[in-house]
Amino acid sequence: MITLGIETSCDETAVALLDNQEIINQGIASQENLHSLFGGVVPELASREHMRLLPLLIDSVFDRARMVMGDVDNVAVARGPGLLGSLLVGLGMAKGCVLSTGANLVGVNHLMAHLLVTETQERIRFPALGVLISGGHTQLYKMNSRFDLELIGRTLDDAMGEAFDKTAKLLNLPYPGGKYIDKLAGLAEPDKDLLPSPNLDNRNLDFSFSGIKTAISNFLKKNDLSLSKMDPEPDIENIALQNPDVAKLCASFNWSMAKTLYTKVKRALDKENDIQTIVMAGGVASNHFLREKMSQLAGEYSISLLLPSPSLCTDNAAMIAYTGFLLAKRGYVHDLSLEGIPRGKSIPWDYNNTT
Repeated sequence: MITLGIETSCDETAVALLDNQEIINQGIASQENLHSLFGGVVPELASREHMRLLPLLIDSVFDRARMVMGDVDNVAVARGPGLLGSLLVGLGMAKGCVLSTGANLVGVNHLMAHLLVTETQERIRFPALGVLISGGHTQLYKMNSRFDLELIGRTLDDAMGEAFDKTAKLLNLPYPGGKYIDKLAGLAEPDKDLLPSPNLDNRNLDFSFSGIKTAISNFLKKNDLSLSKMDPEPDIENIALQNPDVAKLCASFNWSMAKTLYTKVKRALDKENDIQTIVMAGGVASNHFLREKMSQLAGEYSISLLLPSPSLCTDNAAMIAYTGFLLAKRGYVHDLSLEGIPRGKSIPWDYNNTT
């Protein structure tokens, strides 16, 4: 069963072809350089870039795979949550492909896809604890099965990835800055008392990162550590050598964020005592220190930890295609009335079951 996956939920244009769950070919076009000029994603520009890039990317992926659109059985597309204008570009392309081929149309929950893509590397043992950390979301799920996800913890304000990128912006590092924070953190020792570990004075599973952003901002007002200029391709080792206090701040920030995640996930494991696997996914899941802390925690509970490869942590189309394949295999498909769902709204389970 050949599945075409299309991902345009934010600022990554991505296409993938899967044969069942095996990735045949995939491509991604990043908009980082465009949006870095503005310090964050500009929705209108993102949707225009998707319109420009998506047809070219589809042609490229099919050419490399030596396949044609008529070979496709399912067209899976990210239907949300995301930037509505960006989602509509992908949905329009997906519906056009379905009209031209007669393939099944499968709208995919972008968040579910992030968690399930680890199965292209190793199968998930259920019940599992899904730890989704990205630029737009920070959520904990009890995964009873692939399609039975129970939200048990969420951010009350900002997402973890947003806190990383905002800290990088305050330090005058380019967007998206989370990866630079992580690299600088690896070149210094943290001061574990420098920053607060946000939202831990409770027993719940929810997150809050607005406080640590404020703490970073206040610290930098008192300590002028921001780099004198923003280099679009920063030399991380040189920055750490010339500005050791910047590297130390990054290490301290990384440590505080990891402590928060470790504590909340540990609480979830104690509450849901039948968990067999931790699945960590999303763009921030590529952070080296967070991966180490989750590995440590999984070892303490003698359960498995599944981490996508870094290329599958960011928004990608392989995750959309794989989840679409699983849904179509069970007979869950959509008709052409499928709508995009913006951030802040829940994704309905509105499939037409053909089995």
